[in-house]
Amino acid sequence: MNPEAQEFLGTFVSESYYYWASVFMLIIHAGFLAYEGGASRCKNVLATMVKNLLTLSSVGLSFFFFGWWVYNGFPLFPVAGGIIFPWTNPETSELVAELKALADASYPWSAAMGPNTADNLTGVFFFAFALFAMTTASILSGAVIERIKVGAYIVLSIVLGSFTWVVAAAWGWHYTGWFLTKLGYHDFGCSAVVHGVSGFFALGVLINLGARVGKFDESGKPRAILPHNLPLTMLGLMLIFVGFYAFLAACVIFVPGQTVETTIYGTPMTLASIGVNTTLALAAGIIGAYISSNSEPFFTISGGLAGIITVGAGLDLYHPLIVIPLAFAGAFIMPKVAAIIERVGIDDAVGAFAVHGFCGILGAILPGFFAYGYPQAEGIPVINPIGQIVPALICTIILGFIPGYGVSFVLKKLGLLRVSRAEEIEGLDIADMGVEGYPEYNTTWQRDNLHAHNIPSVNVTPP
Repeated sequence: MNPEAQEFLGTFVSESYYYWASVFMLIIHAGFLAYEGGASRCKNVLATMVKNLLTLSSVGLSFFFFGWWVYNGFPLFPVAGGIIFPWTNPETSELVAELKALADASYPWSAAMGPNTADNLTGVFFFAFALFAMTTASILSGAVIERIKVGAYIVLSIVLGSFTWVVAAAWGWHYTGWFLTKLGYHDFGCSAVVHGVSGFFALGVLINLGARVGKFDESGKPRAILPHNLPLTMLGLMLIFVGFYAFLAACVIFVPGQTVETTIYGTPMTLASIGVNTTLALAAGIIGAYISSNSEPFFTISGGLAGIITVGAGLDLYHPLIVIPLAFAGAFIMPKVAAIIERVGIDDAVGAFAVHGFCGILGAILPGFFAYGYPQAEGIPVINPIGQIVPALICTIILGFIPGYGVSFVLKKLGLLRVSRAEEIEGLDIADMGVEGYPEYNTTWQRDNLHAHNIPSVNVTPP
């Protein structure tokens, strides 16, 4: 094989790796469709699923037009430098010149984003990051089912999926990001960068959105609003697990010229560590949630996700004997957090805050203690508690909760956040879609009887 062919083979292997990892990440969204569709009531199943499809569209387009640039333009801002714009002077420093080249390749008008045989990698990196962005926004989707307006959700999904989490990624998941260079932050599997941001963003939205009609009785005691198809929800989570392996594989850096796989931070790792530790975290998480929730099916299977997120930040570093107890503990606590959130009057339909917000911030903090002192690249601080805690709080509070609360508060004041009570009781399939998800099922009986008796639509089944 001649040298040119060998060089191209290295490029093709890298290109193919990220392409197929990204394709398999789409399974996550098949999982979200089933997971959230099953978790909703039958009168809302179509509206819930279509909302997830719109996530792919709204975030896919907005990430192309500005989100991809945010990742390459914000790593230094505001601590280590300014934002990288088209007019930024590349002669400022070698680092700025390097980032300027990356930012120039990420603009929607860049030649690197089109069919360009001189650049095989920029496009597949965009593909992978776009799937990360869509996944982040979809975490919000489940929390707000059955009462949010479609337009409000699209606005919120764009803010979360194409801006706030991307800033978190630029600061804490870019090899020049100031979380890393100044504090030594390590978050391989995006515990805070994706899950913490989205979980706390969802919490801010839920405070303004309010609970579903009938969720709480007159004394404020929560009622159970059960999934209309729990088996479908559980199948959806299994698909998310499959896609999660691809998600984590796409977090690995392997480009032409490298002789070892690395994290985004330049630390060495292996795909084997993902395979072993993710599998053990999934297994231990399911057991932890099973015990904690007294075998409740929804929380049991959600425990698998909670376990993976709890160890996600240090997944590349932890020994399996550390992964098992940490994943077990995070998943064990998760149902308790969900119960507390419900007791204070917040209606999180799928436990998104408990699974993603709580386990995300916990997972980001843990490497500061369980991987303390681990050396990183030259000139980068070793992994340490402060270097994990401070970025985790910035991700969850400043980039998660505050934007989620602020944007949803404005939408609420404008009357754009929530559907009317009548539409909610009737069901969003009729109100938004104009068609029922199960036309052969006599939901007319259900609605007529609910209206006649002036009761909310909670777990009513026709005879």
